[in-house]
Amino acid sequence: MIATYGFNATLTARTGMGDRLVDLLLSGLNEGSPGASEHCVVYLVSRSASDPDVVHVSEGWTSEEDHHRVFAGDAAQAIVAQVEGLLAKESEYTDYVPVRGKAAF
Repeated sequence: MIATYGFNATLTARTGMGDRLVDLLLSGLNEGSPGASEHCVVYLVSRSASDPDVVHVSEGWTSEEDHHRVFAGDAAQAIVAQVEGLLAKESEYTDYVPVRGKAAF
């Protein structure tokens, strides 16, 4: 499958909560979670090199509709609710249309 929809998100945790935010976002890869969906083809969690409380998430989805459908589910909404409790400010999002690339871990 290829990604036809994606976005980058920058999330700023409350002071000292960056590790917890990263752990919570990575739980999105667990079985039954949004990042484990067959429709999520890229799910990358990164940290800022200069601020441990700033976390970046890059996601690529088979379609925008698939993303919205998966994120409307209970598992995704539970993670979103927990993430919101850790944030110091509103997240910043940039949507994009993937062209081509590679991710291997």
